This record gives sequence, C-alpha cells and structure tokens, in this order.
Amino acid sequence: MYITDLSCISAQKTYDNSFLEGAVTIHQGNRYIAQEPAYGSLIPAGLLRRMGKAVRMGVGAGLPLIQRNPELGGIILGTANGGLEDCLKFLNQIVDYNEGTLTPTNFVQSTPNAVAGNLALLSKNTGYNTTHVHKGLAFECALLDAILLLEEQRAKSVLLGSVEEISEYNYNIDFLNGYFKKHDTTSETLLNSGTPGSVCGESAVMFVLKSKFSEGALARIVDVEQISNVGIGEISGRLSNFLERNGLSPTDIDAYIGGFSGDNRTDYLYEEILNAFFEEADVYCYKNMVGDYPTASAFAMWMAVQIVRGELLPEQLHIKINAERKVVKNILIYNHYQGVQHGFILVRGAV
Repeated sequence: MYITDLSCISAQKTYDNSFLEGAVTIHQGNRYIAQEPAYGSLIPAGLLRRMGKAVRMGVGAGLPLIQRNPELGGIILGTANGGLEDCLKFLNQIVDYNEGTLTPTNFVQSTPNAVAGNLALLSKNTGYNTTHVHKGLAFECALLDAILLLEEQRAKSVLLGSVEEISEYNYNIDFLNGYFKKHDTTSETLLNSGTPGSVCGESAVMFVLKSKFSEGALARIVDVEQISNVGIGEISGRLSNFLERNGLSPTDIDAYIGGFSGDNRTDYLYEEILNAFFEEADVYCYKNMVGDYPTASAFAMWMAVQIVRGELLPEQLHIKINAERKVVKNILIYNHYQGVQHGFILVRGAV
C-alpha cells in the first residue's frame, strides 16, 4: 500500500510544515495542546461554530486531502475516545434540563464516528466509512482495515487517519491513575526526567493510501502488527516473526522510531527492543514534541514518511543518527499504550 498524500495537525506546527523547517515549539507542563490552522477558508462558519475540537481537527486535516484526491473509495479512522468532551456536555445537559428539550449539537458531535461522518458529508463521499475505537491500537486497527480493503480491491484508494483530543474528563482520570507527570517538566527534559508518567497530547493525522504504485507516491506501508497484555519476551518474539515474514533481518532496518514517553516504568520496553534488534539503526523519538495519547503511532507514521522522503527532522526528534547514512529505506515503528497494547508498523521508501 502506498501513501500518496498526508496532513497533520499536532502540538507542533506540522499543518504547514513549519515544524520541518525548524519552527519547534517547546512545551511546558503535562498538556501539549494542538496548534490548529485557520479553518475559515475550509469549513463554513456556521458549521465550524458547532464543531467540537476533535471534529474540527479531523475535518481540518482530512478535508484538504479529500479535495486533492476526489476519487477516494473510503474513509477509515481510528480514535480512542472521539469527541468525548461533547459527549459529557450532552450528558450534563440531561441532568441540568431534567431530561427536557436538549440541543442536539453536542450529541451529534460526541460519537466517535462523527469525524468520519462529517468528512463524508462535506465531501459527498459515499464510499466505505468506518471508525475503529480500540484505545491504544485504534490506529493500527484502522491501518489493517485499510490494507485489507485495498487488497480485496474493494477500493483503489482510501483516506486513513486518527483523531485524538485532550478531554478534561479523561485527562483527570488518567492523571489520578498516574499516567501523567505530577511535577513540572518541558519538552527538553521529558525523556530524561526519570520519573513515572508522561504528558498528554492530541492530534489529527491523515493519509491517502493507494493500492498500487503511482507517480508521486511518498512511501509504502509494508505491514502492521498488534499485540496486547504481554511481556518483553513475547514482544521480542513477535517482532522477530514480523520481520521474518517480510523477508527482513534486524540489520535491514535503517531507522527505528520508538514511542519514548519519559515514563520510567515503561520506556524500558523501547530500550530493550532497541538493544536487542536495532543497535545499528538510526533512532528517533516524538512524544517529547507532541505528547502521549492512544493513537500517537499515527504521528510516528507521519514522521516515517518524512524520513524516507529525505526530509531532515528537527534535532529534538533525534536520539542517535548516523550522519554517513545517505538513504533510509526501511523504518520500524514501535509504540505501546500504557505498557499494555503494542503495535509495530513497517514503512519503506516508495521506490
């Protein structure tokens, strides 16, 4: 499967590629808020006013791709919670108005498939439309669905993406559960903090996938794997099988993108995989720039496409880079969510 177009709204200025040109935002605290573009020329003002943040970001990232690729045969998204903030507003209205007449706006925007639905309505796309809600593996499931759809030749191209917003409700629960830092930290100190917890992030990342190579293809998605509730031994075993079935050895991997989050309870998993398999590979990180959230692997895939295209990523994303390496062909993305759900994505240059 080939990526031919992409878009990203994140805690960095990725929507206009300023981030790749050196405009790096250093965040402080444990919430990395998305830097959104001006939507005025893209979304009608009447609709924009009624959109929750998740829907707004998803439409803002996805609609330009649909407009540039009008023949898309489907829209496939992954999200852990969708517009949960709107859902809670609607539930609170039920109590406040004693189950009386309620505004439908929050309800309509609250369902996880609201983003895919709005994209379809605004673009009049009547193809395959689904949203995967599988917490930390939502994006991997959406990617697998897209691969199967294209391999079955039920579509020639699809829009694949993920959307996540920082919900006050979910943030408070995860903070009390110890998933986020309780002391002050910054993007520059996060990965070396040596303390429990990470930071909360949000984003909308979209890709156009086509089943066959075409002129202008940016990268190739080779394979995806997911696994849950396992230890480092089984993770290593599954990774070995994953590489073997794709005809690769660990030395064939030129770059390793790990989801290092600054949480000293789970970052060892990335270190173990790195030391066991990819000591010779270039090593990248990303959560110190955009935060941690269930579908963060979508941002890692956006990074992987930039790397195989030959883009020079900001040094804040570098852990170990071989300056003599001229071409990066194979990239392995490993991400886990809270040490429970684990996913591998293999990305290769388009040619």
